[in-house]
Amino acid sequence: MRFTTNLALAAPFLILLGSCVGPAPRQGNPAPTPSPRPTPAPAPTQPVTPAAPQASEWQHRATAPGDWRWQSDAAMSIALFGPTPADTRLTIRCDRVARRVSIIRTGAGQGTMKIRTSYGATNWPTTASNAPTPQTIAVRAAADTALDQIAYSRGEFAVEVAGLEPLIVPAWPEVSRVIEDCRG
Repeated sequence: MRFTTNLALAAPFLILLGSCVGPAPRQGNPAPTPSPRPTPAPAPTQPVTPAAPQASEWQHRATAPGDWRWQSDAAMSIALFGPTPADTRLTIRCDRVARRVSIIRTGAGQGTMKIRTSYGATNWPTTASNAPTPQTIAVRAAADTALDQIAYSRGEFAVEVAGLEPLIVPAWPEVSRVIEDCRG
């Protein structure tokens, strides 16, 4: 009997509890969603032409146009690089008597001559000459191992002098020939 009395007391509350639940969702049409606002079209722009990428590392830049030419006589062995025989940009010359190798860059540069090879970079002191055209000259002993780095550089080497455009040239056999002639 006690159960029935408790149920009788709880009945009004159960009815109220049922009214707290909202109506069942309708299965009909869903509520309308607001339509998105149209976004304005971007303003027309001029086509942007990207600048040609500049290689930051010397070995990724193009080699200078030209060829090596080799000459020899009793006193000297010479390799000349340039686009034409009349336009020599770089000369590697061996003085056989003094056993010295000169690297001559056409143009009036300042400071040291930096030689970059696949082995690394070295700075060489320079002197200037104005006969018959301005030149920047670095001289090394024929036994200097830095000359081997030039001769065996992978494909090319660079000659840099402040005040002149860097010159990247192929490491062709003419260069090795002059060095070997000087070591004799």
